[in-house]
Amino acid sequence: MNLHFFGAAGTVTGSRYLLESKGDRILVDCGLFQGLKNLRLRNWAPFPVKPKSISAVILTHAHLDHSGFVPALARDGFDGPVYCSKATRELCKILLADAAHLQEQDAAYAERRGFSKHRPPLPLYDTQDVKRVLRAFSSLSFGDNHDLREGPSVRLRRAGHILGAAIVEVNWKGRRIVFSGDLGRYDDPLTVDPEPVHAADYLIVESTYGDRLHEPRDAQEAIGAVIERTIARGGTVIVPAFAVGRAQMLLYYLERLKSAGRLADTPVYLNSPMAAEASAFFLRHSDDQRLSDEERRRACAVAKYVDSVEESKALNEDTTPKVIISASGMATGGRVLHHIKKYAPDPRNTILFSGFQAAGTRGAAMVAGAQTIKIHGEYVSVRAEVQNLGMLSAHADAEGLLRWMRNFTRPPRMTFVTHGEPTAADTLRRRIQDELGWRASTPEQMDCVKLS
Repeated sequence: MNLHFFGAAGTVTGSRYLLESKGDRILVDCGLFQGLKNLRLRNWAPFPVKPKSISAVILTHAHLDHSGFVPALARDGFDGPVYCSKATRELCKILLADAAHLQEQDAAYAERRGFSKHRPPLPLYDTQDVKRVLRAFSSLSFGDNHDLREGPSVRLRRAGHILGAAIVEVNWKGRRIVFSGDLGRYDDPLTVDPEPVHAADYLIVESTYGDRLHEPRDAQEAIGAVIERTIARGGTVIVPAFAVGRAQMLLYYLERLKSAGRLADTPVYLNSPMAAEASAFFLRHSDDQRLSDEERRRACAVAKYVDSVEESKALNEDTTPKVIISASGMATGGRVLHHIKKYAPDPRNTILFSGFQAAGTRGAAMVAGAQTIKIHGEYVSVRAEVQNLGMLSAHADAEGLLRWMRNFTRPPRMTFVTHGEPTAADTLRRRIQDELGWRASTPEQMDCVKLS
């Protein structure tokens, strides 16, 4: 059996792992590359194996860097099932449709404004591609062994992180291979702790925060302080937020602040159709999370939901100090770009990020102190205050990752450290070797490893 690293190797994005044995192929995660241009270009390259030769795809969760390439894979010939948890299946309906819609919108906008180098600019995939592939999705329950007709037996364990996120255990031809997916944080106010795994022959573990710890500051207090000082100087707070998970966490903290008597006169807007859909799902779905029905209802009611493009544009003309939560979380696309173009040049305002910013994204550039950023072919000055509250991340930090791995009763034959920037992955690799005494490696893009 061979394990191919087609993504999330040497980078934090584009999760794609191919298990292959005697011509049978199973793909675990099928994500988009995001961030640096040389990474994004990989989305347009031919897939390393013929998509039709892949028997099945298994998804750890719905975030686009894990699921976002599935429509393109199917368009190019993959015709097998896509297995995931029920919540992931439902969220993919939202996220993949939104990804296609944004790509179509961006292509049309680029053509109208003439700033694309391509004639005509095209989306990576379109809405029809998404509709076709969603019919291939099949949901698996947590905790049970599922014998797939494609060969392996699969078990999903809860990973925390976002609703439906799974640790995937694949038992195939005498080997147990565990994929951590993205592990959530212990004691998170919204999501459950990642479930323990006790044994694996091979482990593929993420390392997004493999070289750092989350800030010990109280998240609610930190959010309140940033917003209050911005409002005091007459400014607006723009919050680029991941539509699934992070937006709902922000709403939860904002409701808590308002219930405590703070931000009483500060209007809050949620300007993301996808985040609005995700919030409706958040209200309906009680699994994977700690909040009661009433707590979820109050959180989602704290903001005014912005539906139309006209309402979105009106927010940029409104001089009233306010909070606008909008996607995407790393400022790579969506309505938030129009808000940043409007509000970033004014020092009264704040651009408030809420978690990890991948290299090459506008979010990473602004957090690093960029004075200008390029949006829609134009350079925009950044004079607004820029903050990143890393303690809001939905990823386990280095100690959380090691805490989860300490549940193993015996070392895996090899642990592959992936889904992290090179320094983060290598730092975690060394800690795994030094503190756990395990064999560990950091594979490179397109590496192939024989699983004995």
